[in-house]
Amino acid sequence: MVRYFAGRLALGILVLWAAFTLSFLLLYLLPGDAAAVAAAGGGEGAADPAAVEALRAELGLDAPFHEQYLAALGGALVLDFGSSVQNGIPATEVLARALPSTATLAGAALVLSIVGGVGLALVSNLVRSSWLRGILQSLPSLAIAVPTFWLGLLLLQVFSFQLGWVPAFGSTGIVGLILPALTLSIPTGAYLAQVLTRSLHETLARPFVEQARAKGAGDTRILVRHALRNAALPTLTIGGVLVGQLLAGTVVTETVFSRDGIGRMIVTAVANRDIPLVMIAVVFAAVVFVVTNLIVDALYPLIDPRLTHSTKQQRPSSKGRSTPQPTPGLVPNEPAAARKNEVPA
Repeated sequence: MVRYFAGRLALGILVLWAAFTLSFLLLYLLPGDAAAVAAAGGGEGAADPAAVEALRAELGLDAPFHEQYLAALGGALVLDFGSSVQNGIPATEVLARALPSTATLAGAALVLSIVGGVGLALVSNLVRSSWLRGILQSLPSLAIAVPTFWLGLLLLQVFSFQLGWVPAFGSTGIVGLILPALTLSIPTGAYLAQVLTRSLHETLARPFVEQARAKGAGDTRILVRHALRNAALPTLTIGGVLVGQLLAGTVVTETVFSRDGIGRMIVTAVANRDIPLVMIAVVFAAVVFVVTNLIVDALYPLIDPRLTHSTKQQRPSSKGRSTPQPTPGLVPNEPAAARKNEVPA
């Protein structure tokens, strides 16, 4: 297990380096001049050429690509991404100011996504009416297809402008968090519900479900007590994808609802060619993605102990080779005859 997690950690470091390198390359090739934008106060073409050249030299933008890249990479290794081109504030400080608002929004949206997604998947497998089950199982595909910005504008129109229940804009207060969190959670929860529904459908067709039903267990007990745990692994696997989707969704959501946060910071930084802010935002998102996947990997054995048992099946033989030791009910490729004693989890 230590060797496995060491490999995953090395892969995570490689992902961070690739994200940093690709982002730096794209920003370098992006049309426009950050120095010209900063010298003009946000508008290109109005600055004095001498002032632009002086600012380019000060920011190191006049150096060759490889020198700029190595300088930026060396600074990133010590968490020094430079200062914002627009206001001169260190990029780490700008990120620290924007992080609490985005973390609150993403956390609330994640809770709503899990509650709504898991609830919809369970209900759609419990209802007996075939037409109602079909409607419930089609809702996730519909929610995923709806653009986030359109959904946010729709919620604003109905609950803020027409009903007046919640404020339309603002970054403070629980009430002001409701619509942004709901907008961000609907597509994420739909994705979760879609994967979990399919996994539950496959799990309910396994032999141990019939065995539990033969012992008198009801549908709700079978679904929640036995099937849900066995179906959780595919859902847990997409944890990193869900977190990445939440971070990406904050860019649109915070812009629609005029909330301060990392999403709006990224939009402003890209528009102003503020490379330090864009780079620290990209690296932060990559770190969150890597850490989330490492946590998911650590949770696998807790949800399905068979993964831990499978690592113990490789035992050295008398010739020094590793030979598999089959364990009934724990080996995925085991013949059906060997799984006849499988019992509910």
